[in-house]
Amino acid sequence: MNQALKIASITFLAFSGLTACAGPLESPRPPSRAGSPMQPDAIPAAAPEVQRGFENWLASFRPTALSAGISEATWTRATRDLRYNPRVIERDRSQAEFTKSIWEYLDSAVSDTRIENGRAALARYGATLRRIEARYGVEAEVVAAVWGMESNYGKNRGATQIIPALATLAYDGRRGAFFAEQLIAALKIVQAGDTDPAHMTGSWAGAMGHTQFIPTSYLSFAVDFTGDGRRDIWSDDPTDALASTAAYLARSGWVKGQPWGVEVQLPQGVNFALAGKKVKKSPAEWAALGVRGINGGAVPDHGAASILLPAGARGVALMIFGNFSVIGRYNNADSYIIGVGHLSDRLKGGGAFRTPWPRGDRALVAEERKELQERLTRAGYDTGGADGKIGPNTLAAIARYQAAAGLVPDGYPSLDLLNRLR
Repeated sequence: MNQALKIASITFLAFSGLTACAGPLESPRPPSRAGSPMQPDAIPAAAPEVQRGFENWLASFRPTALSAGISEATWTRATRDLRYNPRVIERDRSQAEFTKSIWEYLDSAVSDTRIENGRAALARYGATLRRIEARYGVEAEVVAAVWGMESNYGKNRGATQIIPALATLAYDGRRGAFFAEQLIAALKIVQAGDTDPAHMTGSWAGAMGHTQFIPTSYLSFAVDFTGDGRRDIWSDDPTDALASTAAYLARSGWVKGQPWGVEVQLPQGVNFALAGKKVKKSPAEWAALGVRGINGGAVPDHGAASILLPAGARGVALMIFGNFSVIGRYNNADSYIIGVGHLSDRLKGGGAFRTPWPRGDRALVAEERKELQERLTRAGYDTGGADGKIGPNTLAAIARYQAAAGLVPDGYPSLDLLNRLR
């Protein structure tokens, strides 16, 4: 688990090397999930030869499914008249790279509308969320924030039939092993009686329900909070889905009462080499170095913390705690984690970030990131390759170059930096 399988290559550039969005643990999710799970999207007809090849593959896959514990009855029920879904392959093949800065991402993820809708959801399901919080120790606002990020509070759960989609992707073979594993997990869900093939709907890439669980994550973490004998994350009633998300976070190590992160102000002359997730200090140790809360006071001791600079030296500075990584178990993109954390804070009544973002900047596209790596390496600051992915080696190379050039060595991969190297 915890594979970073990248469907939509959405890159958010930051000092820490923000990663591409992925689903709970290993699953990708598409940019939108419109539709109702009660009205699954029709599957368009495939070319006859493609359908025949798909059916032959299904026949060859049957022994694998049966050996994994799928009964003959379940297999027959789930695969009778199963059709190849060409729309799924179109979506998989046409994933363009969308590049956003962290502030552009947050403008959407934590918009006024999403905050307003989140508060309405809390008002409507507050009693349920508080009972979930009491059982699992995950704050209601955090669970609501994940719900808001994943499906806009249940409005966009996805209407793709999951079993045909997973079978199509497994047959296609580009990431066949992963999707074959998800297909078997989906069949186990049907076999357990939690739902049936017709009502198992979600995203084209296999994420399901209010909080977009992939099948393997469902098997590991979904719970029957309503007590009706089914772990129903597809229903219009979000109770089981919300409880399953809380159970997921709790089992991933959530500490109730610990913030995911807090905005801080850095002192003049700060040593930017101390920024990043690898350096951990207590809030008192950070205070001794001049780091203060955004209001000027000391940050309470919530345990070991790191300093994260999502937009380099000219943007918001965050002191992040253990719960930051716990949200990352759901989706390992720093941008997503900040989005969930900040949205949860706003739902609790907190304010927007106080430090302005450098909105005059824009994120580098893939070719520019590759060019940046090539130029840094030629200048004597080896990035360990030029693949367009900003990781620790590239960030360290940027910081070394900046220091040598008399710039603020924050490691931020900006367009200004690229133009200077040109």
